[in-house]
Amino acid sequence: MHPAEAAARDSYGRLLSMLAVRTGDLASAEDALAEAFLAAVESWSRDGTPHNPEGWLWTAARRRLVDAGRRRKTSLEKGALLELAESVDAEMECTTFPDERLRLLFVCAHPTIDENVRTPLMLQVVLGLDAARIATCLRVAPKTMGQRLWRAKTKIREARIPFHVDAADYSPRVFAVLEAIYAAYGSGWQDVTGDTAAARGLTEEAIWLARLIVRLLPEDPEAKGLLATMLYSKSREPSRRTPGGAYVPLSVQDTARWDRECLTEAEATLSSAARLGRIGPFQLEAAIQSAHVHARLTGRDDPQAIALLYDGLIQLAPTLGGQVAHAVARSRIDGAERGLVLLDAIEPAESRRTYQPYWSARAHLLEQLGRPRDACIAYDRAIGLSEDPEVRRFLANRKRALAPSR
Repeated sequence: MHPAEAAARDSYGRLLSMLAVRTGDLASAEDALAEAFLAAVESWSRDGTPHNPEGWLWTAARRRLVDAGRRRKTSLEKGALLELAESVDAEMECTTFPDERLRLLFVCAHPTIDENVRTPLMLQVVLGLDAARIATCLRVAPKTMGQRLWRAKTKIREARIPFHVDAADYSPRVFAVLEAIYAAYGSGWQDVTGDTAAARGLTEEAIWLARLIVRLLPEDPEAKGLLATMLYSKSREPSRRTPGGAYVPLSVQDTARWDRECLTEAEATLSSAARLGRIGPFQLEAAIQSAHVHARLTGRDDPQAIALLYDGLIQLAPTLGGQVAHAVARSRIDGAERGLVLLDAIEPAESRRTYQPYWSARAHLLEQLGRPRDACIAYDRAIGLSEDPEVRRFLANRKRALAPSR
């Protein structure tokens, strides 16, 4: 990996947020930073990597913003332009920068920005995901996603949405920010086929941002619920794969490999949220994870409690993933036929067509109902939609076990 690529992975969000917050122009900040990275590829290949790559990139992007602002004479506010122009070259020698990502997250959650684009906008500009990856995560056509993001950035500039965030702005915007952080975590958690260091970095960034919000809003139970949810997942990370890399489902993971310190923190964080007395979807997700964890650790499963938690979750947040998981949870109480009915009732039907967990769940329920031919068809769909080769192998083995009875 070229040093500029590594710097982009590690520093993009921090640099962009700092530039955007200082200038109030997100699109121009993106353009300047992109030019700085291109210059870095050429310069560092010729002269070697500077001892502080982030500082080099900051100064290069700052200069490009100043030059562009002087040419246009309108896009940058005079004060912001002056501040950037007077920044000394000694900035290249600094070792740390103020992290403005949390502020930029709340800017992207401004109520005048279409709620359907707030999460994608935050994922791109703050956490550095490209439009194609965001489109895949949110099951939207890449071209459509690119257009939505462009319109949102244009609106921020043309509507002069302020980059100053007051305490009064936190409460109405925080849930949108939490959703984006959770989406980022999910993207990193699922990305096991590409750059695992980048995926791990994304999940760590998401947890770090959640911790910041908990400190910023200690009386917000949903911020704590989100942090607890991610910590439960993180605690199981060491057992998700065998030493050879094979996928291991939760039901058969080696609990001795779980991170007990992380698990303890998750439990304490969820308990702290519950004491605030205001339930929400992130707390319910954390409670579901807690129930699964305790079932594995104690051997005392409580499918009724898990199903009731899912009942509450889909009433508050009927996401596609939540509805699929709810159908499976209900099948353990009411039978596989009922679970299949709930799966087939998910609307819109088009959303199910390319959603891998739907087909995995459907295959599982059809297998339980003694319909191996239909189960194999569903397994084929699930395998075809799986990006992870180890998950494909796991599902193929499940399908192969059905073959003699077809």
